[in-house]
Amino acid sequence: MRDRPLVADLVKDTHIPKMFRVRQSFPRPRIDPADIPGIIENLLSEEKFASRVKPGMRIAITAGSRGVANVALTTKCIADFCKSRGAHPFIVPAMGSHGGATAEGQREILAGYGIVEEYVGCPIISSMEVKKIGVNEEGKDVYIDKNAAEADGIILGCRVKPHTAFRGPYESGLMKMMAIGLGKQHGAEQVHEEGFKNMAKNVPLFGRCILKNAPILFGVPTIENAFDETCKITAVAAEDIDAVEPELLKEAFSYMPRILVDECDVLVVDQIGKNFSGDGMDPNITGTFCSEYATGGIVSQRVAVLDLSPETHGNGIGLGYSSATTKRVFDQLDLASMYPNAITCTVLGGVRIPIVMESDRECIQVCIKSCNEIDKTNPRVVRIPNSLHLEHIMLSESYWEQAQADPNLTIESEPEYLPFDEDGNLW
Repeated sequence: MRDRPLVADLVKDTHIPKMFRVRQSFPRPRIDPADIPGIIENLLSEEKFASRVKPGMRIAITAGSRGVANVALTTKCIADFCKSRGAHPFIVPAMGSHGGATAEGQREILAGYGIVEEYVGCPIISSMEVKKIGVNEEGKDVYIDKNAAEADGIILGCRVKPHTAFRGPYESGLMKMMAIGLGKQHGAEQVHEEGFKNMAKNVPLFGRCILKNAPILFGVPTIENAFDETCKITAVAAEDIDAVEPELLKEAFSYMPRILVDECDVLVVDQIGKNFSGDGMDPNITGTFCSEYATGGIVSQRVAVLDLSPETHGNGIGLGYSSATTKRVFDQLDLASMYPNAITCTVLGGVRIPIVMESDRECIQVCIKSCNEIDKTNPRVVRIPNSLHLEHIMLSESYWEQAQADPNLTIESEPEYLPFDEDGNLW
């Protein structure tokens, strides 16, 4: 076979520039995890919320598939509060089609975040069975998780955050947790079937029907700062969700991190995964949007993805928006986990396979080589660990003067060539 050496020969002389480390500065309001139990206890002890949790009630608490900061702890605290009131809480995976659209797959995702029965102190009931709970204003049947629908109450645990594929008053948050998360595979498919063009309409359309017809008690949403840390926890009564969530979303937008250079030739992403973003890499950061209904992030000609996170369990969704990847990523892909998610949301681009190169070095080289109208002797390369942790990133030496002049960038090292091992992989 001559194919592999030939491909390697095509890029072997492509220059990878020296890179230097910088620290990006963002506002950092933060809640100490040690304070979270007290905060949740105080919030839920208000009469408005405490009065809804009565002795003997079976209460479903939602937990999603995202890598939310302190998610196991906040879920446990909600469960503990319910038990202190004499109720019987249980956890329901509320993640649409994720986890390969299987009950066991969704239970495994929660376990990966530390949400296991031994820790949260209550059962985890994972099922893909749904139950019709009503009809929305457009006459469409609305379904949610059967166990949640038949509980005496539902508490929404979630994070409020900008969505990766559409814009509207309700993006990732309480409404979406009900409409898509609690909807399981069936409900998620319903909400997505008209595409992201109509998602800003459909999320609240289904969500309001669930608020009206399911036993939603209240939500306990969190907001994160630019460092993937919890910076706000609040409680929202069911009847207030419609009015309050848009304001929480505006607040979440204000804390979003970004890459503090606006453009590059090649963006190198060390890891992608569902724990970083539903899209593997958050396009609000990387610019790799799956639809035309959302914009933002860095502008690049090429994107190199070097690895998958262990927490994503082979789900490489989002890989299709990169230009090249590594054999290491290709070998880890769990297509059975990726495809249900893509088919359900009706956007297939994220599960396509880009150019697969043997090593990290070749992956970066093919991206640089295939760029048009750039200075190949001094390309603009940005390297990030993932789309969630952006305090420390790397820039190629072409950004040196810009970094020196930017008060929000602190240079942490001199420009040096990337350290590849004998196989061409970074270490």
